[in-house]
Order: sequence, then structure tokens, then C-alpha cells
Amino acid sequence: MSPSDASAQQQSHSQSPRVAIEVKDLEMAYGSYVVMSGVTFTVQEGQIMVIMGGSGSGKSTLLRYLIGLKEVEKGEVFFYQKNFGKASEEEKEAIQRSFGVLYQAGALWSALTLAENVALPLEQYTKLSVKEVAEVVSIKLALVGLKGFEEFYPSEISGGMRKRAGLARAMALDPALLFFDEPSAGLDPISSRRLDDLILRLRDSLGTTIVVVTHELPSIFAIADTSIFLDGETKRMIAHGDPKELVKEGDPKVRQFLLRGGSANKTNGA
Repeated sequence: MSPSDASAQQQSHSQSPRVAIEVKDLEMAYGSYVVMSGVTFTVQEGQIMVIMGGSGSGKSTLLRYLIGLKEVEKGEVFFYQKNFGKASEEEKEAIQRSFGVLYQAGALWSALTLAENVALPLEQYTKLSVKEVAEVVSIKLALVGLKGFEEFYPSEISGGMRKRAGLARAMALDPALLFFDEPSAGLDPISSRRLDDLILRLRDSLGTTIVVVTHELPSIFAIADTSIFLDGETKRMIAHGDPKELVKEGDPKVRQFLLRGGSANKTNGA
């Protein structure tokens, strides 16, 4: 190999995406009841990964393990090569500050304005002045298309706008990782598509690594760079890859899930 070839190879290697999330042989359980075992996958930095599966397969449970709401007892979860399950409480808290989480209901405080909701994590975890907090809040709300709605209360805006406000709050601390639990739940198709477009813009403009739990086929095909499929019957993860490829060559159960209602055919122009 010539020096120039070696230099090019080294440069290519240095520019390859880092692994943001790595899960190794994770067992998900409630007491003695095992929900899923042997869950293993990686998510590269800047990817959008979708967690798929039927009702009761453990999608939201996996999310709880990833964000630290359930303790890892069997298996390992790494964030940027740091072992989350074996980290000290102080280390876990530091890792969790790199997370932004948007729950299914948006989880906004009804008695606070949108600006006050977004300001909460900034007031709790930073030493920014009141003026600086207000500036960041304004930027975050503008980023999700809610400029001018700072003084509105959650009850005064639509469901889709509440989801976007929840996203603004999840992004308040500039997280490296964003987690979404059924973000399109309860939204009409137009609002759902707008949210999908926003997720893609965040990935493209900020390089954020995003994990989404969803069963909505249009969203799966619109946003996913990669995906995993949890099978409730076998209690195993039976697929890992781009859903556009899995629908062609994946496990029969996965193909059946992705082809239901003909949505995949419409999405892919088949």
C-alpha cells in the first residue's frame, strides 16, 4: 500500500460515524416475567433508529431501559462506549443530561406557558441568566415552528403543537440523543407528517442521534435510517436494518408487519 493510500484509508476511518448507542444481549423483564431477551443492536451517531413490533412486544419497555427508567440487570447498554448499567449514579446523571425525551403525551405542565415549560430544564441544570434562558427558549420554540406562541398554555394549542412544544423542551439542553415514544400518537396525518419532517430536519441540521418507538408505517418509512423489530411471540429481536430493505428481504413476520394495509407499497412507489 502506498503512503497516499494509507493516508486516505486512515482519513476515511477517522471520518466514519461513531457508535452512539450499543446494546448487547439485553434482557428486559418485570420481576421474573421476561418480556424480551438477547436484544443486541447498535445505532451510529446521526442515525434515526425506529423500534418496531406488535402491541405488547416491549417497544416502550426497551425505551425505558435506554433512558434509565428501568435498571439493566442482564446485558449491557453503552452510550458512546460508556457502560450505562455499570455507571455510578453521578456518571448516569451526566449521561442522562445528554438525553432529550419526548413522551407520548408530550408531558407539558398545564399550569405553565410554553416558554416556562421549555425553560424548566435550563433553570434546573444550567447557570444561565434569566435573559439567556429567555433567548434559548425563543430559539428552541422557533426551531419547532412555534415562534410567537411563547405565552400560550398547552390547553390553548393543538395536539400537534403540544408535541412540538414537548420536543422544544426535550431539546433545551442541546442533547446528543433524542428519544421519542409514539410521537405521532393521536395526531392527524398532516400533523404527523409535519412532525416527521421536523425530526428529519433535526437529524440533518444538528446531527442528533434519534431513537423512535412507533408502529405508524408512514413514519417508519419516512424517517428511519435503521430499525429493529421486537417479536412478542418468540420474545426475541428478529430483525435489524433499514425498513425499506427489510420489507423486501426480511423475516416473514417483519414483512407482514411492514406490508399491512399496503402502506409500504404506496410509500415506496411499488
